[in-house]
Amino acid sequence: MFNNMTLLVLFPLLYSVSVLTITHNPISSFTSPTPSAAKVCTLQNSFQPAFVAKGDYVIGGIFPIHYNQEMPDLNCTYRPPPVRCNGFDPRAFRYAQTMRLAVEEINQSTELLPNYTLGYKIFDSCSYPLTGQRAALALLNGLSEDDSPMCSSASSLLAVIGESGSSQSIVLSRILQPFRIPMISYFSTCACLSDKIKYPTFFRVIPNDDYQVKAIAQLLVRFNWTWVGLVRGDREYGRFAVQGLLRELQGTKVCVAYQEILPLLYNRQKTLEIIQVMRSSSAKVVVAFLSVGEMTPFLRDYMIQNITGIQWVASEAWVTASVFTWSKYYPYMGGTIGFGIRKGHISRLSDYLQTVNPQMYPNNLLVKELWQALYGCSSSVSSDSKLPPCTGQESLLEQHSAYMNTSSPRVAYNVYKAVYAIAHSLHNLLLCQPGSGPFQNNSCAQSNNIHPWQLQYYLQEMKFEIAGEEVNFDLKGDSIPYYDIINWQRGTGGNIEFVNVGLFDGTKPAGEELVIQEDRIIWTGHQSEVPVSVCSASCPPGSRKAVRLGEPVCCFDCVPCDSGKINNQTNSIDCRFCPDDFWSNKDRTACIPKEVEFLAYDSLGIALTVTSVVGACLTVAVFAVFFYHRHTAIVRVNNSELSFFILFPLTLCFLCSLVFIGEPTPWSCMLRHTAFSITFSLCLSCILGKTLVVLAAFTATRPGNNIMKWLGPKQQRFIIFSCTLVQVAICAAWLIDAPPFPSRNTQYERSKIILECSVGSSLAFWCVLGYIGLQACLCFVLAFLARKLPGNFNEAKFITFTMLIFCAVWLAFIPAYISSPGKYADAVESFAILASSFGLLFCLFTPKCYIILVKPEKNKKQHLMGKDNK
Repeated sequence: MFNNMTLLVLFPLLYSVSVLTITHNPISSFTSPTPSAAKVCTLQNSFQPAFVAKGDYVIGGIFPIHYNQEMPDLNCTYRPPPVRCNGFDPRAFRYAQTMRLAVEEINQSTELLPNYTLGYKIFDSCSYPLTGQRAALALLNGLSEDDSPMCSSASSLLAVIGESGSSQSIVLSRILQPFRIPMISYFSTCACLSDKIKYPTFFRVIPNDDYQVKAIAQLLVRFNWTWVGLVRGDREYGRFAVQGLLRELQGTKVCVAYQEILPLLYNRQKTLEIIQVMRSSSAKVVVAFLSVGEMTPFLRDYMIQNITGIQWVASEAWVTASVFTWSKYYPYMGGTIGFGIRKGHISRLSDYLQTVNPQMYPNNLLVKELWQALYGCSSSVSSDSKLPPCTGQESLLEQHSAYMNTSSPRVAYNVYKAVYAIAHSLHNLLLCQPGSGPFQNNSCAQSNNIHPWQLQYYLQEMKFEIAGEEVNFDLKGDSIPYYDIINWQRGTGGNIEFVNVGLFDGTKPAGEELVIQEDRIIWTGHQSEVPVSVCSASCPPGSRKAVRLGEPVCCFDCVPCDSGKINNQTNSIDCRFCPDDFWSNKDRTACIPKEVEFLAYDSLGIALTVTSVVGACLTVAVFAVFFYHRHTAIVRVNNSELSFFILFPLTLCFLCSLVFIGEPTPWSCMLRHTAFSITFSLCLSCILGKTLVVLAAFTATRPGNNIMKWLGPKQQRFIIFSCTLVQVAICAAWLIDAPPFPSRNTQYERSKIILECSVGSSLAFWCVLGYIGLQACLCFVLAFLARKLPGNFNEAKFITFTMLIFCAVWLAFIPAYISSPGKYADAVESFAILASSFGLLFCLFTPKCYIILVKPEKNKKQHLMGKDNK
């Protein structure tokens, strides 16, 4: 059997926790209780508050007066000693004094809680969840066995002011929740605490982090910081804040370069690794969700490593921390920007803080620590102190000079509002009239037996004004989302000053919450220009972003827009096509009208024009020579009529190449191919007639051959007319069925509009060329057969060579025409016309002109027939 039974209140803590032991006689478990078996309450350990005051109604306060702790050795061979708290924080001590001041003001008020007084018990959480748990249990247990409510009645604790960190507040809320004791946090911002299912008794007078991360996200977007680093503590505050920020950044252009976690218990090796990541990263903006206790040792190593040039974005947890106002921080942290909670005004705070000294509280260890921190001397005469004794002439140390600066309190003002929120709620509860109360049967709470859950109802409904500011809670226990934008700037004495450069009002419509006075901001390095923090430089107009494989979308390469596409914006992800008749300029920033190309009267057009005119003039000159010497033998022997017939269409052949030069029109397109095809057909028909006459003339000398009677002048004209008529018929059918027409070719070269003549009917076009080729081949064959006939001037030889050149030109024309782009296709066709025309002119008429003009002695019939005497 057990000799005794031990009941641990709430949770069995490992060490240093105030618990109650309830001892009784084991036999009494089976018998009716007797007076001798009365329960005896004893405290297993004592955990004394920092400050305590009695009153009709008691509220608790938990503050991180120390920001570091030493864990005891747990070897389970002896009773573990208490957790030792180190690192005195005057700022948190000021919060505690603000709570005491608010309670004293309320107790002295004749309007708020008249005839009643508030008491308090204030404990130090050492900025750690475990020691915060110890403080919470100490609040519930009482200070001594007689004071403990566990053995007598319900707890006299109505509400708790605290905690600072979100992790501590989570622990504290879970401990208080079974007792339905409401708590009001002055500095816990984790969005997780808005969950009323998990934390039904939690309230706060500071906005939750959902609004802060929204404000930070808007700040990053506002200054185009698309490549940022994140540093957070390994607690709920940092974890939930980073999750919220990443959620807010979705859909924006901001990417996270790295996310580093500072260990719960400070580790210098891990800190140096984080600092090395910051040093090597291209991200020049770092967002830090850290508490003051986490930030202080981190900055110590950060400054030792001499890291500069980083633009810090601070959370509300440390952006207004007075411990960072010392001038040594400015080279590394100057220009920091962040969101601070709303500042207020507490008129009596400065005077009240001056009353807190070792003479007023000689036995309070925290006050002695305050004096040592503020003045660097010891107020104790103990020989163990390593500091010199205080003389009364010491001045405030620079790093803690802000302790007495109460001109614009922020966190302290939240503590002040929290105490008044409890007082107003309690005041409203006491004003309840029986029969009209909010509880069962319209009852009210009894003034001498108020339960914490009854006060919580009035807290939820409470609304009051303090210093012109309205204080109330929404359904989640949160307060109005409002932040000041704080910028760290150099003060006149070289120290850091917190300058208000804007605000964030969460009650405003979307897009209007953030108001910043950019001209007042001083950035890192004491610069006035906004720092740049991007993974990749902005892509200028004329290019687009191409995301790098396996990297965030903020890391990209700038790729020039393709031809025909433009982009006139910065950092565009795509380039857009130009309209059909437009093309991109050289910089790919604008669409300009496409270059219109055709065979114009430029250098190439002028050359072809001159060549055409020269050819026509030469043909006319030959015609004049022949006409002038029309009675000579060489002209007469070579059939002067057919010669004149050839020279006329040959002149037209030279001139029709001019139709290919200039902007195509419906008439010029129809005239181009039909004109040259008919004139060439006429010319070749004449040559065919001449070839037949030559062949007939030399074969008619044979006996019994009278073929010449079938090739008289009339028959020659009929042959010319008939052969030409076939080409005319083909052209007529072509023009009627599918005539050539002007077209705008944008497919061959997309950057240009090529004005050309579409043939309309490819079949008709190749029929025209085919018929010309047929005539040329026929002439070539007949001339080739007559090339060895007798006579000094057998014209068949020249016709053979002429047709050979003609066929060679047009055979070369076909592949050249098909492969030539744009205006060069017209130039090739024009060149083919001129080349073949010059071939006809020179090969047929140059020998004759040479005899007429240079060798007139050979211009005799006897010589031409080969009968002259040599």
